[in-house]
Amino acid sequence: MALPQPRSWVLDIPLYQGGKSEIKGVNRVIKLSSNEAALGPSPKALTAYAAANTLHRYPQDGAADLRTAIAEIHGLDPARIICGVGSDEVLCLLCRAFAGPGDEVIHTEHAYSIYAIFAKSVGAKPVAVPETDLTANVDAILSAVTPRTRLVFLANPNNPTGTYISGAELNRLRAQLREDIVLVVDAAYAEFTAAADYDDGFALAATTPNTFVTRTFSKIYGLASLRLGWGTGPAEIIGAMERLRPPFNISAPALAAGAAAVRDVAHTAAAKAHNAKWMKIAVQRLRGLGFNLGGDSANFVLPEFPAQGPKSAAAADAYLQSRGIIVRRVSNYGLPNHLRITLGNDEDMTAVLDALAAFMEGRS
Repeated sequence: MALPQPRSWVLDIPLYQGGKSEIKGVNRVIKLSSNEAALGPSPKALTAYAAANTLHRYPQDGAADLRTAIAEIHGLDPARIICGVGSDEVLCLLCRAFAGPGDEVIHTEHAYSIYAIFAKSVGAKPVAVPETDLTANVDAILSAVTPRTRLVFLANPNNPTGTYISGAELNRLRAQLREDIVLVVDAAYAEFTAAADYDDGFALAATTPNTFVTRTFSKIYGLASLRLGWGTGPAEIIGAMERLRPPFNISAPALAAGAAAVRDVAHTAAAKAHNAKWMKIAVQRLRGLGFNLGGDSANFVLPEFPAQGPKSAAAADAYLQSRGIIVRRVSNYGLPNHLRITLGNDEDMTAVLDALAAFMEGRS
């Protein structure tokens, strides 16, 4: 008797690799591997979470109150916002709605690995496009387009490289893509970016019929464990995604915490200022140690180590773990000689930068 078999492409999907969180035998670790918020969540979000105690009731379906709060802060139409279990669910809904067997989904070569995973999950082919100096190359993306292309995922700023493309390049990309291709701007790290030429994509999402922007509460808002994200775009795209969204997909405590977090603009500003302070310090110190770095537009740094020898990325990672510090190996992103280091709190940043200095200088 034949046993149940998954669809032919399912077993070819790689498992997502999250950041390491434990070191055997170490009780208290410094975890800088998952780009989590250095200052934690807003106190107002914590209060709202604790007050959402009607656990015997279903949450509000459609997240109307949260969408109102998001729209209020970002100047958007709440009817053109969809919320999900992390921005990952929103990205997955886009793949489910607009791609399938025989289709192609474009992403850049060092982009967030979930794009390829979700493309494969619907039977589509992920197409990795070369970057230039760890930065998305608009011409390379356009050259990769075929009649089968349905979606283009652009992480801007990108994880794990920390680079971004300018508003002018973003608009050029949209203008030169076919009209039937959905351009998805994943702006999970947008709140950390201070570059004058950066464009968050909201204007394109509001004025074109084929651009969608995703955001998350897992980074600057410090609500990673609640799995909360959202996206905005044309009503027609939202309508298609809503037909696939599971009912009551977000818990009541997450909805309440998210609305409070997005409205606490003072806490968000403090988190951004903290990140800017430590980005400047980290870049200065790491360059002083001889490192080439990725971009500085998110909440992490990406130093490059020698390919071999005692100062390799693997050796540095082992050394940091020996001191109770966890950072992120990014070999699975095609960057075997780099380590991604989240910008943490003051104590953790002092510890990791001092440890890297000791490692590079050969001190025990």
